[in-house]
Amino acid sequence: MASKGARLVQLFRAARAVPFHPAAKTFSCSNARTTSSIPLLGARHLSGNTLSGRNIFQLKAAVDTVPAETAKKVTAEVEIIPLPTSDESEKLLRIRHSCAHIMAMAVQRIYKNAQVTIGPWIERGFYYDFDIKEQITDKDLKKIRKEMQKIIRANLPFIREELTPQEAERRIKEVNEPYKLEILQSILQRDPTAPITIYHIGETSDPQHWWDLCAGPHVERTGDIDPAAVDLESVAGAYWRGDEKRPMLQRVYGTAWENEAQLAAYFKLKEEAARRDHRKLGQELDLFSIQEDAGGGLVFWHPNGAMVRHVVETFWKDLHLQRGYKLVYSPHIAKLDLWKTSGHFDFYRENMYDQMKVEEEEYQLKPMNCPFHVAVYKSGYHSYRDLPIRMAELGTVYRYERSGTMHGLFRVRGFTQDDGHIFCLPDQVATEIRGVLDLVEEVLSTFGFSKYEINLSTRPEKSVGDENFWAIAEGALVEALKSKGWDYAVDAGGGAFYGPKIDIKIQDAIGRKWQCSTIQLDYNLPQRFDMEYIDSQNTKQRPIMIHRAIFGSIERFFGILIENYAGAFPLWMAPTQVRLLTLNDEVAPYAKAVAETMTRAGIRAEVNGGASIPKLIRNAQKAKTPVVCVVGKQEVENNTLAVRLLGGQELGAMPKDEVISRLVKAIASKSATF
Repeated sequence: MASKGARLVQLFRAARAVPFHPAAKTFSCSNARTTSSIPLLGARHLSGNTLSGRNIFQLKAAVDTVPAETAKKVTAEVEIIPLPTSDESEKLLRIRHSCAHIMAMAVQRIYKNAQVTIGPWIERGFYYDFDIKEQITDKDLKKIRKEMQKIIRANLPFIREELTPQEAERRIKEVNEPYKLEILQSILQRDPTAPITIYHIGETSDPQHWWDLCAGPHVERTGDIDPAAVDLESVAGAYWRGDEKRPMLQRVYGTAWENEAQLAAYFKLKEEAARRDHRKLGQELDLFSIQEDAGGGLVFWHPNGAMVRHVVETFWKDLHLQRGYKLVYSPHIAKLDLWKTSGHFDFYRENMYDQMKVEEEEYQLKPMNCPFHVAVYKSGYHSYRDLPIRMAELGTVYRYERSGTMHGLFRVRGFTQDDGHIFCLPDQVATEIRGVLDLVEEVLSTFGFSKYEINLSTRPEKSVGDENFWAIAEGALVEALKSKGWDYAVDAGGGAFYGPKIDIKIQDAIGRKWQCSTIQLDYNLPQRFDMEYIDSQNTKQRPIMIHRAIFGSIERFFGILIENYAGAFPLWMAPTQVRLLTLNDEVAPYAKAVAETMTRAGIRAEVNGGASIPKLIRNAQKAKTPVVCVVGKQEVENNTLAVRLLGGQELGAMPKDEVISRLVKAIASKSATF
């Protein structure tokens, strides 16, 4: 008899109902180290199955059929288990990389004219790019997977062979693999002494064996892989080397796990992630749109989404003012010389838009806010007594993204950074960074995020500044992290070109991790822009600059919030917090008066009528309105409201003033619920 996991896997393979694109990197759930013992809050939902208000018993049967969207759970019969990424599991990394090779071997067995390019492991799977005349369809994936299973069950060895560049070139030409030849040439251009290795599947004496130019690592034998824990997911187009001018290839995505139970859990995660997809919910809840006629990667905020953004930004501004920051605003363009001075033009040019001519001078759309904050600093005279100076801005920036890489709100061409810069003395650095870490925790916990993964990113290969600067800068970040008591991992070479950084990933309600906050130390820009302060000896010194963002960008964080809450925003954030539903036109004046009172009290309320109460409740549920108040003749006579919460919980008839008082307190305390 098949196991529960096996039955679920079979159902998913048969249905193929949820398209998934691993390159989007939106489906992530891991067992990585957490940095807090506080349980993850996520979105909270209430449940219940009764209705209060006038005509309760007559309405109950109809209202009980209302779907509690926010309480919906994935009902697949599988236990939730950890799903490590390739970076977190050496074993899974080897399995996934080996599956990429096995898939390429299977494809070339089926499609004799197929040419191979690259086939890496990715976060929770693998892919391989092929140049094939025939179009691979979803139906073909079953055929390829079946051939992969044959190779796995044959228990063939993976054999590593190191050879000279000349011999590698000869063999590649012999099998007519021009893409592999280009890869070989690029390796040797970077490092003429680099070791050249290939991996064989099968004994080299077997004429049916297969090989690929590869650095590894791999499993020992194909039989080390569970064939029931491997699946192929989708086919997509991909330009060779990511260049639109190069050939269009066919990219086949797959996933691989240690066992079938993990694969089943992965399918369950995919189903839940698809239900929470911010692009789908953004349309259903009328939050935002990206209109191709106006330009790809440009976000239009609709009234509902704009209201949530307003609430988030107001909270952000108020908290920063309380923490000693000064708010600033800066232009959207500046002369190109500014970006040359900052170094962005040299180190970040591929992400910047083309320049524009203004009265014979070249101007640049800003990709960053930092040079503008430097300009604000430089406009004044500063003593050591004035430092630290903390500036904050919700500043819109523009960065070039290829059309194939954009993804909803997660990757766009125009976005608003919650940027902050601190200019301080050397002996203030550790304290200021610790203050930023405290602020990050306060902000993120307000939105229900309390599990983090911390990475300290060190000097990259392409950087500015001397060894001494980098050692001091990295030491200051380590000191701040230790004082906070947070565990962290080192991302060697992952820093910005101008300094090391701390990156903070948050874990959402279904266990996925998202990169959000970043803190970067910079001795470089103060030197490039000749920034100064006067010290206690009346001599000129350079301040130290700290870059920091908490959300990362408003757009991306908003997308994360939508998916974390499954569209059901907490009460304090919801675009409409209360819907007053009228049984008939006679009670409408009372409902409108209540709505006006709520509005004056800072509650976002609206009146709905003109339909049956069950339909109005269904509409409120679909809109994920946190609080619904049913108004009938009895509520008018008693000056009450019949309160129902999102998810179906009934609170019954309550005095109007008590409802308003509770709402005001809940909103002020940023509560998730009434």
